[in-house]
Amino acid sequence: MERKKQDRKAKAGSPREERLKAALKANMARRKAQARARAAGEVTGDSGGETGGSGSSDKDEG
Repeated sequence: MERKKQDRKAKAGSPREERLKAALKANMARRKAQARARAAGEVTGDSGGETGGSGSSDKDEG
């Protein structure tokens, strides 16, 4: 009887392990992409601050 329980756990654990492995792989790929994007942003400069108020004041004076 003890052996049957172990067989069930082994079979039940395999899809779980595969699912976790796939999730980990996707997570690592996402984190690597984020790191690459941050590194590229530092090299080219910060483009996120270009939406400041200085651009809109030129249009209002015309």
